[in-house]
Amino acid sequence: MIPRAALAAHLRLARTENVGPRTYRRLMAECRTPEAALEAVPDKARKAGLGRALMVPDPRAIEDEIAGVEALGGRMLVLGMAGYPPLLARLPDAPPVLSVLGDPDLLSRRHVGVVGARNASAAGMRIAEALATELAAAGVGVVSGLARGIDAAAHKGALAVGVTVAAVAGGLDRVYPPEHAGLQAEIAARGVVVTEAPLGTVPQSRHFPGRNRIIAGLSLGCVVVEAALRSGTLITARLALAYDRALFAVPGSPLDPRCRGSNDLLRGRATLTEGAADIVPVLPEYDDAVALFGGFAEQAEGWSVGTQEALRQREALYALLSFTPTPVDELAQRCQFSVSHVLSRLSELELAGRCVFIPGGQVVRTAHGDGVDATG
Repeated sequence: MIPRAALAAHLRLARTENVGPRTYRRLMAECRTPEAALEAVPDKARKAGLGRALMVPDPRAIEDEIAGVEALGGRMLVLGMAGYPPLLARLPDAPPVLSVLGDPDLLSRRHVGVVGARNASAAGMRIAEALATELAAAGVGVVSGLARGIDAAAHKGALAVGVTVAAVAGGLDRVYPPEHAGLQAEIAARGVVVTEAPLGTVPQSRHFPGRNRIIAGLSLGCVVVEAALRSGTLITARLALAYDRALFAVPGSPLDPRCRGSNDLLRGRATLTEGAADIVPVLPEYDDAVALFGGFAEQAEGWSVGTQEALRQREALYALLSFTPTPVDELAQRCQFSVSHVLSRLSELELAGRCVFIPGGQVVRTAHGDGVDATG
């Protein structure tokens, strides 16, 4: 296990204001230790235009969070340290710290995500439950989000014969929805519950895309059972594709709006799925998948440019940002800076609160970032 002092330092950096997963990763690549990164953060944020001090958690608050997770019977896993699931670590926006209830070793096994509508039909829930049971019986764990409808059915189906993982959007002490408290406890006892959210976090809409990337990142593939054309479930499907995971979809009635999104996936890259026999044969072994995706090594050289050049790059990039999510690769093409420089400048802008990375390799301008004097 990671020494407590090291865990506290990593957690303090991860909980620092405006330090998202990608920026955490770049800070660690440049500074090597969380302590050094915490020392560097104020100056980087100031140079990028933040006119006040960043909020850095008090060490006592961090100790309280660690103790609170332990009091629940849980533990914390740190990116880059032993015990962190290798497949999830392959994501460029992998969570810096995970809080888990249950057996963390179960996160490093073959899993398939099963997701779908909250307001699912009885038929949809029956299909999800049966599919999850088949997958678990074949030795493949089921990852879902503990939501009402398809998620709950998938968890219950997997628990009947095997392992399931619940990736949740809030703190481990804030079960959502509340009526799934018993289900979460059962999963914690026989599987694992995982989140990146601090204790006490009540799930809000902005937390769910991050939860969805954990589902996609832990899984070798993702199955969609009932999803409307505009639904959070399709975010998980898009993330699975962005992370090069296999995508499957169960066909539904064209008369049911809950199936239009999942049916639309079948027009693209999703594989038509009626049962586990359509999924299991195409899944690689876990270690093979980890090797296939390779290690993600953040490059730190993009930080080391002169002050005036960094300012020019920041402002050129900021001018390209909009309130519509934009892929980082597209920004690099438009501005013709190296990807490493683009990511470094975007990390500085994130520290200043002028943009935010969102799951799947995109970035969005923040409403309060305009008019900031980025001198430095």
